[in-house]
Amino acid sequence: MRGLTRRSFLHGSATLPLLLGEAASALASDAAPSRLIADPKRILDLPPGFSYRILSRTGSAMSDGYRVPGNPDAMGVFPLPGGKLALMRNHELFPGDGTSSAYAAGQAPAEAYDPGAFGGVTRLVLDEKTLSVERENLVLAGTHWNCAGGLSPWGWLSCEEIFAPHHGYVFLCPTDADHVAPARPIKTYGRFRHEAATVDPETQIAYLTEDRDDAAFYRFVPRQTTEPFVGTLQALAITGQPGFDTNNMALRDRLSISWVDVPDADPTEDNVRLQARQAGAARFVRTEGLWLAGQDAYICATTGGPIGRGQIFRLRHRPAEHAELTLIAHATDTALLDMPDNLTVSPSGQIYVAEDGLDGNFLRRITLDGGVVDFARNALSASEFAGPCFTPDGKTLFVNIQHDGLTLAISGPFENELGVDARHSAVRARKPPSLRDGLPGLGGGLAVLALAALARRKRQAKAKP
Repeated sequence: MRGLTRRSFLHGSATLPLLLGEAASALASDAAPSRLIADPKRILDLPPGFSYRILSRTGSAMSDGYRVPGNPDAMGVFPLPGGKLALMRNHELFPGDGTSSAYAAGQAPAEAYDPGAFGGVTRLVLDEKTLSVERENLVLAGTHWNCAGGLSPWGWLSCEEIFAPHHGYVFLCPTDADHVAPARPIKTYGRFRHEAATVDPETQIAYLTEDRDDAAFYRFVPRQTTEPFVGTLQALAITGQPGFDTNNMALRDRLSISWVDVPDADPTEDNVRLQARQAGAARFVRTEGLWLAGQDAYICATTGGPIGRGQIFRLRHRPAEHAELTLIAHATDTALLDMPDNLTVSPSGQIYVAEDGLDGNFLRRITLDGGVVDFARNALSASEFAGPCFTPDGKTLFVNIQHDGLTLAISGPFENELGVDARHSAVRARKPPSLRDGLPGLGGGLAVLALAALARRKRQAKAKP
């Protein structure tokens, strides 16, 4: 997830199965008229009926005596005993960025992975009903550039988006840690410029993205479930087309995939993706957001596609005999989609995409009728959104405004929005959107998930006595 400042520095130059089988949804060619209400505080514009509260600010004192670090990034929600929630939050701080860290230079906790590094993970303990913050503390310290991450059966996965001496790993963070925990790098998940990581709880296979212009897409296959971190790192390949460039895929292209082994997952040189390419792996352009949804995973390639402003893929990862990669959306107009980064799916099946664009940033929602609706606008700054994730009941969406150091909780009628979308999404397409055929502009999309969720809710309602 790169904000404007980081982009210049580095380059110099957003568990739901697909319920309607093989139907590919459509994302219409024009955005719906914005329904956002201007925030008088000029922080977050939202649709009618929605509100937000600020949970945390960079620089504020935490419960453990440290201060809230800067650049809050990816987040994940985990249930805790006693009606509590743990909101795990990355902090994307680069080497030497002590001014925004949880502690001053030379004052790193004894558990820090690297006493000279300032990135890491914090935890907010929330009351599940009131969302009041009961505790805020540092969990992981001494890492670099903790960008994205993901959920696993064992806790939060926090990824370093860097290749540097002793850095470039995924770290496992306990969700019940009320103080800094010893760092646990998972070196078998590879040493490269990580972005996101998530684990399929059914197979314990981990999936991982890489924020490079010539990235590979990876999975880690454990040898056995009793030893989940012993196994093989592999990269995605297109069957019969070694070295395939996914940047050239057309909308709704559906390609059979296979996996190739990466010989050395923990090299001394930054060459994991080069090893993968030599074995025949496909190329992706800056894979960032990753969301696991049952047998499918959704992947954002932030600068891929015809205008270099984003692609969204669906990866059918199981069953293995039907594994395939489909391009379901790409940006051809930045007014509709501009550099998708994180993405998430609510418990009711709504899709939210966070932007890291160049011309102002939105949280976008995919509608029932195949349109794109602006769900939230950063009215405070040009900063990217980061870390969208829902509470288990789907009533609250957490998100960060990264460079301003704000962690927000958005509440409102998310379930009702499924129906509202159909009335308000006045799509200006030449033909009605189809759940199978993508349209010009933004291309194929994800609306089938929301439609399936709505159908499921209607069936449940009818079944009640």
